[in-house]
Amino acid sequence: MKAVSKVEGRVAVLDRPNVDTDQIIPKQFLKRIERTGYGQYAFFDWRFDDEGDERPGFELNQPQFAGARILLAGRNFGCGSSREHAPIAIGAAGGAAVVAESYARIFFRNCVATGELYPVETATRLVDEFKTGDEAELDLDASTITNLRTGKQHQIQSLGDARPVIDAGGLFEYARQTGMIPKAAAPDQGAAVPLNQTIED
Repeated sequence: MKAVSKVEGRVAVLDRPNVDTDQIIPKQFLKRIERTGYGQYAFFDWRFDDEGDERPGFELNQPQFAGARILLAGRNFGCGSSREHAPIAIGAAGGAAVVAESYARIFFRNCVATGELYPVETATRLVDEFKTGDEAELDLDASTITNLRTGKQHQIQSLGDARPVIDAGGLFEYARQTGMIPKAAAPDQGAAVPLNQTIED
């Protein structure tokens, strides 16, 4: 993820409290060995029925939400298990930020550790302030989000020390960039690479 000062784009409103990580990405998709491609499984059990057809009543299946960059949510978003796949799935589906009334701390920390999403908190119930298909500007420097349809601006909480970690692309990249840990050297051609070692391009 590149460091950004603003996230602009369509808003997806998910007006449900206590959305847990199994609802964000069901457990059956955690058996995959691939490290990419999780976006298609985000909110899978809510999006599809047992035959694999889209549920038309689910908010995020509405055509106005296609390509949404900002997910607006209620309180206690990301509760449940500690799976880091939850923010990864939302990011892989095109999301850049989640704006919620509150978060489960483990989800918030996983957003920071993976560098996948900006998890922004707000004291305002923004799911009541935005409508389906609205465009928004999330200004991380000014700590505001603006509904571009109504022109109304709302205050959000600053990400503080978490922001540069997300800007860097996650905890390990931040540690490398700041010299906390050495940058991994590319291995010799043909040499075996330990599974836990990252190969830098």
